[in-house]
Amino acid sequence: MDHDENTLHLKSNWLNKYQDYLGEFVYGGIDGTVTTFAVVSGAVGAGLSNEVIIILGFANLLADGFAMSVGAYLSTKSVKDNYNKHKLIEYWEIDNIPEKEREEVEEIYRNKGFEGKLLKQVVDTITADKDRWVDVMMKDELLMSEETKSPVMMGLMTYISFISIGLIPLIVYVWDFIGGFPGDLFIWTIMLTSLAFIFIGFLKTYVTQTSKLKGILETLALGLIAASVSFFVGDILEGIISG
Repeated sequence: MDHDENTLHLKSNWLNKYQDYLGEFVYGGIDGTVTTFAVVSGAVGAGLSNEVIIILGFANLLADGFAMSVGAYLSTKSVKDNYNKHKLIEYWEIDNIPEKEREEVEEIYRNKGFEGKLLKQVVDTITADKDRWVDVMMKDELLMSEETKSPVMMGLMTYISFISIGLIPLIVYVWDFIGGFPGDLFIWTIMLTSLAFIFIGFLKTYVTQTSKLKGILETLALGLIAASVSFFVGDILEGIISG
């Protein structure tokens, strides 16, 4: 393999590795943007000051982002732990009750249409290797597949996405707090957040394998609906409390 082919191979491996976590990045980004935009919209609807909007926005961003990343980590870890637990059970059963386990393999492949000498050859081949035997039992008996994604990477990718994309609805308010912003803060927030929804909706199409237009419009609509509900709820509550 020459230098160019080796470089291409390394790039391909790197892309494949991180493409596995694209789904977590997308859904973390969607959740971060929707929830932060909803907080900002609700606060604007309630007539709260820009300082309060920043406080509420960052509190939501950091706390919810951490909670979501912990959830992603624990969920993935639970799947891996459950798989490994059942895998150890299968190894124990093969060591202690091999005849019963062999019968289960025969039943599995008989149901697949194998019979006679061919069935015996298949069963003999599978049961000749303990690791292969366990893999068959995990996939065909328990219908379980191994989770190859890292729980740490799942949590980290979710948190990075939640924070980085979810920060966008707050940018204009932070800018205004630091040095003043020339324009309507909420209108600019809507525009910037819409761009964030378009970007994350575009990425989502690579996860869901749907059309780009559909993915973008779905994500954009979701964000706008959430923001509208929060704005009007904030406005109504502010009127009730003030009244």
